[in-house]
Amino acid sequence: MTNTGVNEKVLSVNSLRSIFSMHLKTWSDGTKIRVFVFSDDDQLHQNFSKEKLNVFPYQLRSTWDRLVYSGTGQAPIKVNSAEEMLAKVASTPGAIGYLWRANINENVNVLEIK
Repeated sequence: MTNTGVNEKVLSVNSLRSIFSMHLKTWSDGTKIRVFVFSDDDQLHQNFSKEKLNVFPYQLRSTWDRLVYSGTGQAPIKVNSAEEMLAKVASTPGAIGYLWRANINENVNVLEIK
């Protein structure tokens, strides 16, 4: 799901993976992408990593740590609840995150992944 100001409605798996590995930093209109994630041990984070990104959570963590420690990038912003994820994505321009479908409302856009 994305902030309502994000124009993209469909993303490829490769683009999604690039965003969550913090390599793709801007949307097509130039807006900075702000990535929100749950902790590594969260069930939804594990499902999202494996099923949507085709990577294990520890592989994502390794990529983020390498960016941070090398000074070439930053890790995504961690949230602690579905409510916080929804609020942050809804209120942050350029934001992207993920939730169980039941927790998503009209304050965010749902992306189609192809």
